[in-house]
Amino acid sequence: MDGLKETLVIWSAELRRAVRSGRAVVLLGLYSMFSALVLLVVGWLAGQVREAVNKQLETAGAGADASAQVGEEMRKGVLGFLLSDDSAMMEALSRVPLEVLVVFKITLFFLPAYVALMGFDQLSGEVGPRSMRYLTVRARRSSVLLGKFLSQATLLLGLVLIIDMAIFVYARIANPGFGFADVVINLIKFWLAAIVFSLAYVSLTTLCSSLFRSPAVSLVFNFILLFVFWLMDTIGRAAQTAYSAYQVVDAYAVGEPSMMPFLRFLRYLSPSYYAGNLLHPKLAEFAASGAAYAGFAMVFLLGAYAVLRARDL
Repeated sequence: MDGLKETLVIWSAELRRAVRSGRAVVLLGLYSMFSALVLLVVGWLAGQVREAVNKQLETAGAGADASAQVGEEMRKGVLGFLLSDDSAMMEALSRVPLEVLVVFKITLFFLPAYVALMGFDQLSGEVGPRSMRYLTVRARRSSVLLGKFLSQATLLLGLVLIIDMAIFVYARIANPGFGFADVVINLIKFWLAAIVFSLAYVSLTTLCSSLFRSPAVSLVFNFILLFVFWLMDTIGRAAQTAYSAYQVVDAYAVGEPSMMPFLRFLRYLSPSYYAGNLLHPKLAEFAASGAAYAGFAMVFLLGAYAVLRARDL
């Protein structure tokens, strides 16, 4: 049996086992409850803010045009805070309800942890009790690795699609102006963005699962790496902000920046840094982010294969 057939057989068997297990149902319920909670809270807060602004405008004697203008300015401010000040992106997302954007941003932040919970034992669960040896006798180690990776990626793809569909159906009901065509187009766009974003983190989970024989240790180490990547992104962005401010001040004063300039490059080593352009309407911007996540995924998978190849099973 060649490598491709081996991979497909393992992928199919692992996917069937994952779908039949109770974990898939629990993870779907966990993800859906979290998304629903965020959606309801954000929707309630948005409604309260709109109501308060409308009351103030009515008290001031402002008309409907002024209310619409204030609402648009508030929307632009929220979009700039959540995504970026890119005019092309703001125009492309102008018809998407703010509730959807806020929920997408929050769930994207927690999605790596969800991925880790989903597949932390995909390899360590069989390496520990040494049941992996029965697979590697009949199939290549690379086929086992890719089959398990693809099964987790496929399961995640389906779960995210179900949740995104529920979110957009709610947005369609709550916002009558959000047309059916806009729902379909943006559903595909947001779903594709979430999948591309998850690609690197599924690979990272595979790497962590290959490093240890204990699934619990794999999960803890995975969370440690997620925190390290988040910290690198946060420090890099803060250093870039400080460095940009220093360049402005340096026109009037001479001195060295208090923060070392190379810290700003740390953000490029974190996968989360490249999430900003996943919803960009320009293909070049989206492709750059997609290529970055594909690169991270390749590095993590190659690392997992190197560990699995050297490990005594």
